[in-house]
Amino acid sequence: MIVRTVTVQNEQGFHVRPAQLFVEKAGAFEARIRVRGGAGEADGKSMLELMTLGLEKGSALTIEADGPDEAEAVRTLAELVDGRFGEA
Repeated sequence: MIVRTVTVQNEQGFHVRPAQLFVEKAGAFEARIRVRGGAGEADGKSMLELMTLGLEKGSALTIEADGPDEAEAVRTLAELVDGRFGEA
């Protein structure tokens, strides 16, 4: 299992478009992906669950992956968050 914490940096926070991008990237991996922050924990492959976290700019977001491609999954998803979701 690989775990990494990043900070949401885009101005609008983790709204619909960033959640969609995150789910698209997460879906490409076999690893089970969990996200913790804000209001609790969510399946990283479920847009609805991610939206319930209520993450705003400056919120800490912990990405946890467990599976055969866990390291690549966490790296890719952390880069997406660090890159401000392309300011989506």
